[in-house]
Amino acid sequence: MKLPERDITLGVSYGFVAGYVDTLGFIALSGLFTAHVTGNFVLIGATLAHFGHGVLLKLVAFAAFVLMVALTRLLLLAVPTAHALTFTRVLQVALLAGFMALGIASRGLELDAPLSLVCGATGAAAMAVQNAVSRILLPSIAPTTVMTGNVTQLVIDVVDVLRCAASAEVKKRISHFFWPVVAFAGGAIGGAYAWMEFGFVGLVLPMAVLLALVGVDRVGLGGRAVNV
Repeated sequence: MKLPERDITLGVSYGFVAGYVDTLGFIALSGLFTAHVTGNFVLIGATLAHFGHGVLLKLVAFAAFVLMVALTRLLLLAVPTAHALTFTRVLQVALLAGFMALGIASRGLELDAPLSLVCGATGAAAMAVQNAVSRILLPSIAPTTVMTGNVTQLVIDVVDVLRCAASAEVKKRISHFFWPVVAFAGGAIGGAYAWMEFGFVGLVLPMAVLLALVGVDRVGLGGRAVNV
């Protein structure tokens, strides 16, 4: 697979996973962002202003996110480059499985209950792995967990195309940002419907996407050309 095709495939796959997990977690845990974790700062402020609950969950999730990014970095320094992407995908699947199991077990509990806190922390840790991977292993793909920058660049490039001032590189870049945005939006819609129909069991789908990428790794899409 050529590098541009590889980047689009990975951008779409990871974008879908991020949108899906972030939305499902947001609904399930009353407004917790697991992928776009800094968005929790806004929610913490809003919660404090209205004397709501769930602040502790968001703080614990943020701490778990930071720690998991650091741990992922350290683990990747010890993992052979050829197996780096596969390792991170398996790790993320394991954390998502834990998120699902803890979510099922904590259903009906208060957001500040210990099991709920561990559940939110595990979900944030799972998406921390993906955030770290995009920075460390896949810097050539568009960001997959936060779409603000992607949409901004996409609009700028489309405007340049419409005014006939876009270079070939700009036209090529449009697809680079467009497909992850579409995939993230599709994942967000899918995550919402999955929650309504299946609850936390709906996390099986993003796990399946990541495992499919592990399978693709075995035929040459993955970590052999990546420097850690």
